[in-house]
Amino acid sequence: MDARFTDKSKLPSRHVTEGPARAPHRSYLYAMGLTKEQIHQPLVGVASCWNEAAPCNISLMRQAQAVKKGVAAANGTPREFCTITVTDGIAMGHAGMRASLPSREVIADSVELTMRGHAYDALVGLAGCDKSLPGMMMAMVRLNVPSIFIYGGSILPGNFRGKPVTVQDLFEAVGKHAVGDMSLDDLDELEQVACPSAGACGAQFTANTMATVSEAIGLALPYSAGAPAPYEIRDRFCMTAGEKVMELIAKNIRPRDIVTRKSLENAAAAVAASGGSTNAALHLPAIAHECGISFDLFDVAEIFRKTPYIADLKPGGRYVAKDMFEVGGIPLLMKTLLDHGYLHGDCMTVTGRTIAENMEHVAWNPDQDVVRPANAPITVTGGVVGLKGNLAPEGAIVKVAGMGPDKQVFTGPARVFDGEEACFEAVQARTYKEGEVLVIRYEGPKGGPGMREMLSTTAALYGQGMGDKVALITDGRFSGATRGFCVGHVGPEAAIGGPIGLIRDGDVITLDAIKGTLDVALTDEELAQRRTEWTPRTNAATSGYLWKYAQTVGPAVSGAVTHPGGAQETQTYADI
Repeated sequence: MDARFTDKSKLPSRHVTEGPARAPHRSYLYAMGLTKEQIHQPLVGVASCWNEAAPCNISLMRQAQAVKKGVAAANGTPREFCTITVTDGIAMGHAGMRASLPSREVIADSVELTMRGHAYDALVGLAGCDKSLPGMMMAMVRLNVPSIFIYGGSILPGNFRGKPVTVQDLFEAVGKHAVGDMSLDDLDELEQVACPSAGACGAQFTANTMATVSEAIGLALPYSAGAPAPYEIRDRFCMTAGEKVMELIAKNIRPRDIVTRKSLENAAAAVAASGGSTNAALHLPAIAHECGISFDLFDVAEIFRKTPYIADLKPGGRYVAKDMFEVGGIPLLMKTLLDHGYLHGDCMTVTGRTIAENMEHVAWNPDQDVVRPANAPITVTGGVVGLKGNLAPEGAIVKVAGMGPDKQVFTGPARVFDGEEACFEAVQARTYKEGEVLVIRYEGPKGGPGMREMLSTTAALYGQGMGDKVALITDGRFSGATRGFCVGHVGPEAAIGGPIGLIRDGDVITLDAIKGTLDVALTDEELAQRRTEWTPRTNAATSGYLWKYAQTVGPAVSGAVTHPGGAQETQTYADI
């Protein structure tokens, strides 16, 4: 786009840069060294979740500089800003995890407010961790200005005495150490080598799952979400994104032209095919909500049910994100799904072309076993399954990637814990019994508040060799790194009187991932009687952001969202 002939009559930045009345506004831009030409070009927000909290975010500022070069090269004016990130790996296993899911809303809200306040015309958003990816994509579709998403990239695998390892191995090593199967010295050695570089957790945990979503939904450039953080090719993707966003302005291609019901189904199919995180069943409905599209947990689960599981990725498989990128990346996965009828090829993407057009020159790689052809899958249904029953009328979700059919049905007596800490203590002390269903409740969006992940507990069980000998259910969440029969997002949550809040020790619970059911052996009359005896439980969030979050957050089935969404809009920001 030639800035000298830019028509800003319909761009948001005209409210800041055009006309005599905006002389004071322009003076601030001159104060930062902008030229007159730059001021009158489109202003492009370059938002990153950079911080020094964790390796997933540490490379984002460097990559943002490459984006800015691309914007400038295409006659745009980049304006860089940062927002927060709460990193799950460090928040895991303590009260800090209550800040994780709420941070998704803060990221979306803060990017929206920065864009609105300064009247930027387009957005390139960089994110690197579990909640920052969906938060940034939510901001894009909410604002509906031309936007491109950039994933910061995954970490490289570590090496422990010749064996490739990820942080999942380290969480499970804590359980091994607790039962005497790993020495403290070995644990110390492992922790120093498990995470050898910048980047997000390397397997198909939540960050890489949502990175896969970003390409499949059409908001990221092909291949860009697969390259590991340390790879120099990331800067090329970033510069290209900066150039491409200027094309999107010129063509007026907006996020809601890209994110449609069909593209959401494509995203869900990519999650299922890659054995991705159950958290996608929370984030996809939230992204849809921003567009005013109804797409809840049950809609996601239906796509999961129909889609084959084809990518042999950890935690259930053998490989990590780096391996998939090097054999063909996310487009390889998408190509075989498209060829066999599991993707909608007519969906628009940020390239300005459709999914089918993007896939035209993607060749299948027969000399690899990371991704199988969709007609020769690992299993014929996806790696994530939705459940429903009298214990979960609003649904639940379980990751079955890597689990044989004989492991996908479990019946046992309930062992009930009010909060993760009580369960983790029982696991560490080994006071639970084989065959039990461990119930962790009052961890939902309102009840936690914040819907914490339970990786510390599930990993400790696997470390003790008990991962497939018990089952877990929670109204909270499980990490993308969790494996075993672990059911999350059980709704309605305990805090609002859902059936999970009525369960008592010894109640017999049946989990059936093959039939898609989650039931407790109680009649409707017995549950109704218990509900009359139930009293609400308070939590520690009596002030501050977590209190505010608990007042506004909705149920997990709809994405745990906090505002009315696109369906209630009368005007998007892009049209001011």
